[in-house]
Amino acid sequence: MSVIKVDSELELRIFEPREAEELFWLVDSNRRFLRKWLPWIDGIQSPGQFFSVIQLWQRNHLEGSSTHFGIRYRGVLAGSISLHAIDPSNSQASIGYYLSEKLQGRGITIRAVKTLINHAFYEIGLNRIEIRCGKDNHSSKAIPRKLGFIEEGVIRDGEYLNGRFHDLVVYGLLSREWHRRRTVHPF
Repeated sequence: MSVIKVDSELELRIFEPREAEELFWLVDSNRRFLRKWLPWIDGIQSPGQFFSVIQLWQRNHLEGSSTHFGIRYRGVLAGSISLHAIDPSNSQASIGYYLSEKLQGRGITIRAVKTLINHAFYEIGLNRIEIRCGKDNHSSKAIPRKLGFIEEGVIRDGEYLNGRFHDLVVYGLLSREWHRRRTVHPF
Protein backbone atom coordinates (compact mmCIF):
# COMPACT_ATOMS: atom_id res chain seq x y z
CA MET A 1 0.00 0.00 0.00
CA SER A 2 1.72 3.21 -1.13
CA VAL A 3 -0.98 5.64 0.07
CA ILE A 4 -2.97 5.52 3.30
CA LYS A 5 -5.91 7.90 3.44
CA VAL A 6 -6.26 9.46 6.90
CA ASP A 7 -9.24 11.76 6.30
CA SER A 8 -10.49 14.34 3.80
CA GLU A 9 -7.42 16.57 4.21
CA LEU A 10 -4.65 14.19 5.21
CA GLU A 11 -2.87 11.19 3.68
CA LEU A 12 0.32 9.23 4.22
CA ARG A 13 2.24 8.44 1.04
CA ILE A 14 5.40 6.35 0.73
CA PHE A 15 8.24 8.60 -0.43
CA GLU A 16 9.43 8.35 -4.02
CA PRO A 17 12.77 9.67 -5.35
CA ARG A 18 10.97 12.36 -7.38
CA GLU A 19 9.96 13.95 -4.04
CA ALA A 20 13.57 14.52 -2.92
CA GLU A 21 13.55 18.23 -3.75
CA GLU A 22 10.20 18.81 -2.04
CA LEU A 23 11.38 16.94 1.07
CA PHE A 24 14.63 18.91 1.10
CA TRP A 25 12.71 22.19 0.88
CA LEU A 26 10.48 21.12 3.80
CA VAL A 27 13.48 20.22 5.97
CA ASP A 28 15.56 23.22 4.90
CA SER A 29 12.77 25.71 5.57
CA ASN A 30 12.24 24.15 9.03
CA ARG A 31 15.88 23.45 9.80
CA ARG A 32 16.15 25.63 12.91
CA PHE A 33 12.91 24.19 14.32
CA LEU A 34 13.72 20.54 13.53
CA ARG A 35 17.39 20.49 14.50
CA LYS A 36 16.45 20.82 18.16
CA TRP A 37 15.22 17.19 18.15
CA LEU A 38 16.52 15.47 15.00
CA PRO A 39 20.23 14.61 14.92
CA TRP A 40 20.49 14.16 11.14
CA ILE A 41 19.18 17.60 10.10
CA ASP A 42 22.56 19.35 9.72
CA GLY A 43 23.89 16.48 7.61
CA ILE A 44 21.34 17.08 4.85
CA GLN A 45 22.54 19.95 2.68
CA SER A 46 21.11 19.15 -0.78
CA PRO A 47 18.12 17.51 -2.48
CA GLY A 48 20.50 14.93 -3.93
CA GLN A 49 21.14 13.56 -0.47
CA PHE A 50 17.42 12.95 0.00
CA PHE A 51 17.28 11.30 -3.42
CA SER A 52 19.74 8.67 -2.15
CA VAL A 53 18.00 8.41 1.22
CA ILE A 54 14.60 7.87 -0.41
CA GLN A 55 16.07 5.11 -2.58
CA LEU A 56 17.35 3.45 0.60
CA TRP A 57 13.91 3.86 2.21
CA GLN A 58 12.32 2.16 -0.80
CA ARG A 59 14.71 -0.81 -0.51
CA ASN A 60 13.99 -1.04 3.22
CA HIS A 61 10.26 -1.01 2.50
CA LEU A 62 10.60 -3.85 0.00
CA GLU A 63 12.67 -5.82 2.53
CA GLY A 64 10.07 -5.13 5.25
CA SER A 65 12.46 -3.39 7.67
CA SER A 66 10.89 0.08 7.55
CA THR A 67 8.41 2.28 5.70
CA HIS A 68 8.76 6.07 5.43
CA PHE A 69 5.70 8.11 4.52
CA GLY A 70 5.30 11.74 3.61
CA ILE A 71 2.50 13.37 5.59
CA ARG A 72 0.45 15.27 3.01
CA TYR A 73 -1.89 17.92 4.35
CA ARG A 74 -4.28 19.25 1.72
CA GLY A 75 -1.92 17.85 -0.93
CA VAL A 76 1.22 19.57 0.38
CA LEU A 77 4.10 17.75 2.04
CA ALA A 78 3.82 18.72 5.71
CA GLY A 79 6.11 16.24 7.43
CA SER A 80 7.23 12.65 7.66
CA ILE A 81 6.22 9.58 9.62
CA SER A 82 7.90 6.20 9.63
CA LEU A 83 7.37 2.70 10.85
CA HIS A 84 10.96 1.61 11.39
CA ALA A 85 12.99 -1.06 13.15
CA ILE A 86 10.31 -3.53 12.08
CA ASP A 87 11.09 -6.80 13.82
CA PRO A 88 8.84 -9.56 12.44
CA SER A 89 10.18 -12.25 14.77
CA ASN A 90 9.12 -10.20 17.81
CA SER A 91 6.16 -8.58 16.04
CA GLN A 92 7.18 -5.03 16.91
CA ALA A 93 8.30 -1.73 15.38
CA SER A 94 8.94 1.91 16.23
CA ILE A 95 7.22 5.04 14.98
CA GLY A 96 9.01 8.33 14.33
CA TYR A 97 7.56 11.60 13.07
CA TYR A 98 8.11 15.29 12.45
CA LEU A 99 5.94 18.10 11.13
CA SER A 100 6.50 21.55 9.67
CA GLU A 101 6.60 24.25 12.33
CA LYS A 102 3.85 26.32 10.70
CA LEU A 103 1.42 23.37 10.77
CA GLN A 104 1.83 22.55 14.45
CA GLY A 105 -1.30 22.56 16.61
CA ARG A 106 -3.78 21.33 13.97
CA GLY A 107 -3.94 17.70 15.07
CA ILE A 108 -2.06 16.55 11.98
CA THR A 109 0.59 14.48 13.75
CA ILE A 110 -1.77 12.71 16.12
CA ARG A 111 -4.08 11.78 13.22
CA ALA A 112 -1.13 10.48 11.21
CA VAL A 113 0.24 8.46 14.14
CA LYS A 114 -3.20 7.02 14.92
CA THR A 115 -3.57 5.94 11.30
CA LEU A 116 -0.12 4.35 11.22
CA ILE A 117 -0.88 2.50 14.47
CA ASN A 118 -4.05 1.07 12.89
CA HIS A 119 -2.04 0.05 9.82
CA ALA A 120 0.66 -1.60 11.97
CA PHE A 121 -1.75 -3.52 14.18
CA TYR A 122 -4.57 -4.38 11.79
CA GLU A 123 -2.89 -4.58 8.37
CA ILE A 124 0.64 -5.75 9.23
CA GLY A 125 -0.40 -7.64 12.37
CA LEU A 126 2.24 -6.31 14.75
CA ASN A 127 1.89 -6.80 18.50
CA ARG A 128 3.90 -3.87 19.88
CA ILE A 129 4.77 -0.33 18.84
CA GLU A 130 7.33 1.89 20.49
CA ILE A 131 7.82 5.66 20.29
CA ARG A 132 10.95 7.35 21.63
CA CYS A 133 10.93 11.09 22.34
CA GLY A 134 13.49 13.51 23.70
CA LYS A 135 12.87 13.93 27.43
CA ASP A 136 12.30 17.68 27.00
CA ASN A 137 10.34 17.42 23.73
CA HIS A 138 6.93 18.04 25.28
CA SER A 139 5.07 18.35 21.96
CA SER A 140 6.34 15.02 20.73
CA LYS A 141 5.70 13.29 24.07
CA ALA A 142 2.08 14.49 24.03
CA ILE A 143 1.31 12.24 21.03
CA PRO A 144 1.91 8.82 22.62
CA ARG A 145 0.37 9.98 25.88
CA LYS A 146 -2.87 11.04 24.16
CA LEU A 147 -2.99 7.76 22.23
CA GLY A 148 -2.76 5.54 25.31
CA PHE A 149 0.89 4.50 25.15
CA ILE A 150 2.52 3.49 28.44
CA GLU A 151 5.68 5.30 29.51
CA GLU A 152 8.09 2.40 29.92
CA GLY A 153 11.23 4.20 30.97
CA VAL A 154 14.05 6.52 30.08
CA ILE A 155 17.14 5.70 28.04
CA ARG A 156 19.77 7.85 29.71
CA ASP A 157 22.02 9.63 27.19
CA GLY A 158 20.10 7.73 24.51
CA GLU A 159 20.87 10.09 21.65
CA TYR A 160 23.72 12.39 20.69
CA LEU A 161 22.24 15.66 19.50
CA ASN A 162 23.74 19.10 18.88
CA GLY A 163 26.99 18.37 20.64
CA ARG A 164 25.64 16.59 23.70
CA PHE A 165 23.80 13.49 24.81
CA HIS A 166 20.20 13.71 25.91
CA ASP A 167 17.72 11.30 27.45
CA LEU A 168 14.96 9.55 25.51
CA VAL A 169 11.59 8.61 26.98
CA VAL A 170 10.31 5.25 25.72
CA TYR A 171 6.58 4.71 25.23
CA GLY A 172 5.06 1.35 24.33
CA LEU A 173 1.66 0.22 23.10
CA LEU A 174 0.38 -3.34 22.62
CA SER A 175 -2.17 -4.35 20.04
CA ARG A 176 -4.58 -5.64 22.71
CA GLU A 177 -4.36 -2.30 24.56
CA TRP A 178 -5.12 -0.40 21.36
CA HIS A 179 -8.05 -2.65 20.52
CA ARG A 180 -9.45 -2.40 24.06
CA ARG A 181 -9.04 1.39 24.16
CA ARG A 182 -10.74 1.82 20.79
CA THR A 183 -13.60 -0.42 21.91
CA VAL A 184 -14.11 1.33 25.26
CA HIS A 185 -13.07 4.89 24.29
CA PRO A 186 -13.39 5.37 20.52
CA PHE A 187 -11.38 8.31 19.20
